[in-house]
Amino acid sequence: MSRLRRRCERRLQGVSIPQPFDLDAFCAVVAAHRGRPLTLQPMPGLNAGAPCGLWISVPTADYVFYDPGTSRIHAEHIVLHELAHMLSRHMTGLDVSGGALGRLMPDLDPRTVQTVLGRVAYTTYQEREAEMLASLIRARAAEPEAPSDLPGGTLSRVADVLNFRP
Repeated sequence: MSRLRRRCERRLQGVSIPQPFDLDAFCAVVAAHRGRPLTLQPMPGLNAGAPCGLWISVPTADYVFYDPGTSRIHAEHIVLHELAHMLSRHMTGLDVSGGALGRLMPDLDPRTVQTVLGRVAYTTYQEREAEMLASLIRARAAEPEAPSDLPGGTLSRVADVLNFRP
């Protein structure tokens, strides 16, 4: 487990996590990191006998589908899990020839799909890795912002009032 955590920590190097955390802003960071557009798409009823999250990658863009019929924090975690798959460059996937893909994106030619990953269970190594990475992102998002040491910042003003000079 500690090796998995270290690997996930390395994956986050160079990936900025917005403070305060905002999922749309983080999606923009991931899109920039991958050099391609990323679209979040709510899909009601997605988890009814299917994954509660899904990542579809085509040559020019990434799409993340999630079930909006759950709590905000759960929906956010579903999306973070799919983003973790992207950041980890996971490639195994679901059969794209089935009708579910056509229902999600009727104008999409299944032959152009590079990756389809569905969040179903945590039995594979990739699922554990994505879950760990999503949890690390969430933990870093919850960390308080580092105090500003810029001239004129709050700490500088407090130091001025207290006549403190290190």
